[in-house]
Amino acid sequence: MLLILEGTVMCFLLLITCVVGIGNGPVGLVVLYEQDVQDRVVQLGLTTKERIKKSFLIAAIALFAPMVILVPAMVYGINGAEGFWDGFWQMTVILWIQGLFDRFFIDWYWVGRTKAWIIPGTEDLRPYIPKKVCIVKWLGTVLGSPLIAAALAGIMTLI
Repeated sequence: MLLILEGTVMCFLLLITCVVGIGNGPVGLVVLYEQDVQDRVVQLGLTTKERIKKSFLIAAIALFAPMVILVPAMVYGINGAEGFWDGFWQMTVILWIQGLFDRFFIDWYWVGRTKAWIIPGTEDLRPYIPKKVCIVKWLGTVLGSPLIAAALAGIMTLI
């Protein structure tokens, strides 16, 4: 039950990051779009390549810092995990919950089915998450989450 709550906390942090990122419009997180969309947004004068680079750094910190700091803190600090395997499976569960939320709610529903992420002048480039990218993201969630959990559990057992 605690793992589900912790996974939900990670989903909430992801959601808040996205809400803040697109608070002034979806161009704020154009860094998460494919290169053709980024190029079009620059061409339309809605942003610059420098702003995209800056937002990449901010988005990377906002998205990955909780993953590498908060998840191990919850698993080893709150849950009392001991050793590699105990931490590994708990972090994998939390990261899978967050990943599934990202794939289903953020990608499939919010980006794919609402108008919130539509950038005027780029509608012809939709879907913003093409099938090939969707497959890669799913593989990243299913296979990448355990790899990240293994790396974090390995680090935590060395500390």
